[in-house]
Amino acid sequence: MTAATDTVRLDCALLQERLASANPPRLLDVRTPAEFAAVHIPGSYNVPLDTLREHRDELRHHLDTDVVLVCRSGQRAEQAERTLAEAGLPGVQVLTGGMSGWEAVGGTVNRGRDCWDLERQVRFTAGSLVLGGVLGSIAVPRLKWLSGAIGAGLVFAGATGTCGMAMLLAKMPWNRPSSYDPQAVIGQLAESR
Repeated sequence: MTAATDTVRLDCALLQERLASANPPRLLDVRTPAEFAAVHIPGSYNVPLDTLREHRDELRHHLDTDVVLVCRSGQRAEQAERTLAEAGLPGVQVLTGGMSGWEAVGGTVNRGRDCWDLERQVRFTAGSLVLGGVLGSIAVPRLKWLSGAIGAGLVFAGATGTCGMAMLLAKMPWNRPSSYDPQAVIGQLAESR
């Protein structure tokens, strides 16, 4: 397994140069389809992290190492990089700062309907559960353990870089538009070689 410190990073300015070159890299955006629909870098392919994990061996056959992985901040892209390295495709790059960094430097984007990014959804859900647990514990004292469990989950997420709540929320209907077809995206990647 490739360690997180072995991740090859690409800063936004260099990606802008490479996208303007004769041989631009392929961009894989590993955010949810809803996040991708809201804003993405033109020409990127949406392969959500859970889809990438599920189809990693198939994707490996349609990709080379001139791939840049994109998410909101870089964390999911790093997980995707490790997944592809485990599947036999080392050396793909992760966009430093993700879409947040890309937009901050004025990178070109395509915009669609607005939606909350996955990290904001996690903060809202975790905060709501903690608040509900604390307030509910006034009437039902054992509900305080709900707040404790959510806190423990957030500590675990921070320590490991993985978040079970984010994985669960990514599967919710509002994050998976019915029009998303992973096989179609894989076919597009095969055709663009």
